[in-house]
Amino acid sequence: MSATRRRVYGLLAVALSGLLVAAPARAVVSAGSTPTALHDETDGDAAADRQAVSREIERFRGSSISISQAMAIAEARHAGATTADISFDGGAGVPVYRVKTLHNDRIWRHTINAATGELIGGEAALPLAELDHEDRSNLAVLGTIRHRLADAVRVAEQAASGKAISGGLVRERGRLNFAIVVISGDDLKEVILEPPGARGK
Repeated sequence: MSATRRRVYGLLAVALSGLLVAAPARAVVSAGSTPTALHDETDGDAAADRQAVSREIERFRGSSISISQAMAIAEARHAGATTADISFDGGAGVPVYRVKTLHNDRIWRHTINAATGELIGGEAALPLAELDHEDRSNLAVLGTIRHRLADAVRVAEQAASGKAISGGLVRERGRLNFAIVVISGDDLKEVILEPPGARGK
């Protein structure tokens, strides 16, 4: 695999996993061929970026496990866990979902096979105390709101008429929102959802 291709896959995986999620009071759908986060500002090779995104979409469509199923699988590992972030990664040999769940003051990282739903490798846990203040604050809010990422995924898929490929929490203008990337036709759409009860937190 060429260095450029690895960089494009890396950018795609980072961009898709860089989003964090919950559930909606209102939805804003940004239409376009690729969310801004998926563009490499330093690499002028837009055609290579589009090809990488197309390959990722193709691998996602060939997966039998949905994003909602992957979240349920990861959350079932620890009773009471909630998903904070999920992304599809088709750049590896086996397409997987990378899922981060919150449980008992820890972030648990899971890798779920997108074809079989099996957990790949073990789990990794990171104490919340090791995160920066903003991340801890965002996760604290996630624990207090009634809606979950799974709720946001359902709303985003309906709003954008497609299937979610990633989601997570983002803070925009001081407000915590869910950001969901949805495949709609051959396009990626970013759906921003404000969870009820998150305003002002």
